[in-house]
Amino acid sequence: MRSIRAAAVGAVTLSLVLGAAACGGGTTDGAGSNERPRTLTYWASNQGASLEVDKKVLQPELDRFEKQTGIKVKLEVIPWPDLLNRILTAATSGQGPDVLNIGNTWSASLQATGALVPWDEKHFGQIGGKDRFVDAALGSTGAQGQDPTAVPLYSMAYALYYNKKMFKDAGVEKPPATWDELVATGKKLSGGGKAAIGVEGANLSNNIHQVFVLGKQHGADFFTADGKADFTSDGAVAAVKQYVDLMAQHGIVAKGNAEYAQNQSLSDFANDRTAMVLWQTAAATFKAQGMSDDEWGVAPVPVQSGAPGPGTGTNSLVTGINMAVFKNSKNMDGAMKFVKFMTGDEEQKILNTAYGSIPPVRTAQQDPAFNTPALAVLRDTLAKSAAALPQVPEESQFETVVGTAVKDLFADAAAGRPVTTESVRAKLDKAQQQMPKK
Repeated sequence: MRSIRAAAVGAVTLSLVLGAAACGGGTTDGAGSNERPRTLTYWASNQGASLEVDKKVLQPELDRFEKQTGIKVKLEVIPWPDLLNRILTAATSGQGPDVLNIGNTWSASLQATGALVPWDEKHFGQIGGKDRFVDAALGSTGAQGQDPTAVPLYSMAYALYYNKKMFKDAGVEKPPATWDELVATGKKLSGGGKAAIGVEGANLSNNIHQVFVLGKQHGADFFTADGKADFTSDGAVAAVKQYVDLMAQHGIVAKGNAEYAQNQSLSDFANDRTAMVLWQTAAATFKAQGMSDDEWGVAPVPVQSGAPGPGTGTNSLVTGINMAVFKNSKNMDGAMKFVKFMTGDEEQKILNTAYGSIPPVRTAQQDPAFNTPALAVLRDTLAKSAAALPQVPEESQFETVVGTAVKDLFADAAAGRPVTTESVRAKLDKAQQQMPKK
């Protein structure tokens, strides 16, 4: 999932959704109430370099769906800073789209609202069956033991992207495999107005992604087995401090990155101002920034020691985009047809190729187009060393409060204020106090 997630789900319940006065979604072409709706509304997430890029990618496919089915799709591409709030407002008011994209890390939180259609055996049967999707992607579609309320659309993983020219100019021969190597390499790459690695210090979701992975490497999950917040464990504190210390202690991140929240680190990378960036499935964005494929390389995200793998060798979360249907759609049949179309083999190849992501559909993923060197690293990561964020109803609050704590710590580092184990623990304790009590 990309960019900032802004709000907590709170206490939205199924009764609120079912009690809402308005109905949302599809419209009919005529005045008769019994006519079959011929229009769907679709909220797409911003996957490309801009909203306009997304419209250019998606509109031809929506036109093709209309030609096949006679159902017109009204498209709205929603920026990430607005998407979660828009979805929550729709869930409580009843006025929402028929079909929407959600970041897969929100799955359990939005499932708890009761506003989305559960994908039971019957509904999966309408789109070809649950077995079409890879297990890693299905693991981020809702809480364990419940029918998911979304299906996978695009799969992604984090990787370390490096600028080949900057590496060559600094005499660096290969990308770092461990964090100690990254810091040592970073010292060679920093200076002269250039930085070794970019971060998005004010991007709450990106903060969470990075510290969650580092948390796994330090043996911390941020939640206990029974779903209680556990933000102040030694492993969680060590993970957050290690990430912020890239700026605070090691000085290999430019201080201005503390204010980055809208993919500015990718622009710096593409324009030879930053030598490395940790990002999810970034090839299409680099291309949009005018960077050719031979100007950058890709490697697995570093680990503490050894090689990437499960447990403390985790080096990515399972990221991606899921597709969901609102229960209050007036065109449920059309919505299911649209999900089937978007998750069909042909569309999966077209859309994931356009976005540089990986199809979560097994047969589509085997296409040679997804076996390039860059995507091979991502596929290997998803298969061997990626973990899903905790599928708990409070996940979106976690992103907000801990993401904000990391943002505040980057602000301290940029201002020259000390970032210590004690100050990190204090920020995380404050974040934990803001979580719902169980």
